[in-house]
Amino acid sequence: MDIFQAMVLGLVQGATEFIPVSSSAHLVLVPWLLKWSGPGLAFDTILHLGTLLAMLAVFWRDFISLAIAWWRNIVKSVFVRYSVRDEEAQHEPGILRARLTWWIILGTIPAALMGALWEEQFEALFHSPIHVSVLLLVTGLWLVLAERFGGKSYQAEDMRWWQALLVGLAQGGAIAPGISRSGATIGAGLLLGLRREAATRFSFLLATPIIFGAGMLQVKRLLESPDLQVGLLPLALGFLGAFLSGYACIRFLLDYVKKRSLLVFAVYCWLLGFSTMAIYLLR
Repeated sequence: MDIFQAMVLGLVQGATEFIPVSSSAHLVLVPWLLKWSGPGLAFDTILHLGTLLAMLAVFWRDFISLAIAWWRNIVKSVFVRYSVRDEEAQHEPGILRARLTWWIILGTIPAALMGALWEEQFEALFHSPIHVSVLLLVTGLWLVLAERFGGKSYQAEDMRWWQALLVGLAQGGAIAPGISRSGATIGAGLLLGLRREAATRFSFLLATPIIFGAGMLQVKRLLESPDLQVGLLPLALGFLGAFLSGYACIRFLLDYVKKRSLLVFAVYCWLLGFSTMAIYLLR
């Protein structure tokens, strides 16, 4: 992999990880369309770490606040018999943040289990551009349904446990390349009644444990079987590209969804999906 390819793939990964158009699909299709070699484990690991750093750079205050509120809630539950279910405290800021933390933990479980149980089946799809293109069409349809039938009326802190679990199941399905993780979770949030900006924020917060877990798993595999085919400079440029584009796209999408719909991303997914199908058949 040369420097140009590394920078392109880094920018693509960072941008498409958070915009609802499926980063995994782009990392399959871009090298396939341009006839580049696969990025390899080391480079893929670096890209994940770059996007993780982008998440932390945007939401580090949120995570600190959520962690403190969650811990205080546990302490009160144990020593003061006080919990997030107390009716008189339902709308206190600390209780709302603690509840949101529990929902993030709960929503992370489905993707972790699905990845552990069906990792090989999902990984097989990374070698099939035609399957990826079909799943891109599914992502586009999901976004259209979410915009058409979503309630868009309340905040993430107002969710029930089963709603957080359903958003987590949507995230689990996005392990398949072509199903956008952010598109799946934002769409699920909209269909469950969340406001667009609340669904987007919850989607990003929910993504962090999964991106961290995936990155650490890849680091473990890399240490067990070192991939030395990529030089330090391409790795550094890929990391930088993923971080910068990821940071910019998180900021962009959080502002974009306040006033605009997700339909433009649905159209993009359809165009990319149908174009890939056509090129696949021609080849």
